Amino acid sequence: MTSPRPTVVVTGLGATTPLGGTAEETWQAALAGRSGVSALDAGWVEEFELPVTFAAHLTTPVSEVLKKVETKRLDPFAQYALVAAREAWENAGAPEVDPERLASAVGTGIGGVQTLLTAWETLRTKGPRRVYPLSIPMLMPNSAAGTVSLEFGARAGAHTLVSACSSGAESIGYGAHLIREGLADVVIAGGSEASIHPLPIAGFAAMQALSTRNDSPETASRPYDTGRDGFLLGEGGAILILESEEHAKARGANIICTLSGVGVSADSYHIAAPEPEGAGASRAMADAVRDADADPTDLCHINAHATSTPVGDIAEVAAVRRAFGSAADHMAISGTKSMTGHLLGAAGALEAIFSALAIRDRLAPPTINIENLDPDVDLDIVRDTPRPLGEGDLLVLDNSFGFGGHNVALAFGSY
Repeated sequence: MTSPRPTVVVTGLGATTPLGGTAEETWQAALAGRSGVSALDAGWVEEFELPVTFAAHLTTPVSEVLKKVETKRLDPFAQYALVAAREAWENAGAPEVDPERLASAVGTGIGGVQTLLTAWETLRTKGPRRVYPLSIPMLMPNSAAGTVSLEFGARAGAHTLVSACSSGAESIGYGAHLIREGLADVVIAGGSEASIHPLPIAGFAAMQALSTRNDSPETASRPYDTGRDGFLLGEGGAILILESEEHAKARGANIICTLSGVGVSADSYHIAAPEPEGAGASRAMADAVRDADADPTDLCHINAHATSTPVGDIAEVAAVRRAFGSAADHMAISGTKSMTGHLLGAAGALEAIFSALAIRDRLAPPTINIENLDPDVDLDIVRDTPRPLGEGDLLVLDNSFGFGGHNVALAFGSY
């Protein structure tokens, strides 16, 4: 007879984002419906004649938080992960844990792109002797997970999942897997991204994936609106401390919520476009709810992927309907990228934090900038102001989808 799998709980949260320098600051700004988007003031915007001139930068520069030696030795995306992980660890009460039972799982979509491109420019203009000796460990996609592992002595593995915009969410799901399989008691899990740079902007713009509302950056991200014209780049890091219930209770931890279910699938349809009927995405959502041993009628809120692209938003709506049918009528749907921008590999992790805090505060955050709701959106969208989620046990879903056909859904529940 097999023993029941461990219950996975969330005991700590940390973030640095376009809405705040901490998870709590970010959450309060989201509840207030604040936009973290602004015009870019970098000289390279005019130098390269970029068609998109705005993005969502961090509110708190890492230079105000980290030591100079840390900023010099780490690519910005690893810096963001370190800042978020330190906050999450303290928020969890700095747990005492056997290092061989502690793991890190920090994903990214692009990794150390700023280091890579800076090193290439140095090589091209100044020669190989001037390339920074730490360029390779800084640009590696696994450098954030490695940095977090080093910081906290995590020896149960330093894992890096790279699945485009679902990387952060998939890393959290993988962290839950490590605990459920008895491979770790505590996992520092999430995602980080720092890709506000002329090349990613030019590349996404060439795909016609970015909004071009240069005259109104704060209103550019408008999920579900008839005038939506693409997503916008954001940056930041978001980390959750996952823990087995047994370990958390033994040390008297404050348990925020459970990570009850994980669903992962692939579209196998197109390298960038979503499967239009939402077949793969719906399977991930349904699997997450099933994995939580719950029913669709238990689900009260979805933090949607909702990037503000014409095709993607409707594909997700179709997926929600395909997964949950008429039960979706009673789910409060939030598109928080309308405020944060799209943090790529960190997006799902930040939205996991929003999901955990939605349970804590019993509030669904708003979607801003909807002027004319797309008639094809037949879901209950939370617009402009937070929505109370009511009494009783809550079940909340965090959706993340990425180029390559990656689909991840995480189900969080009341504790």
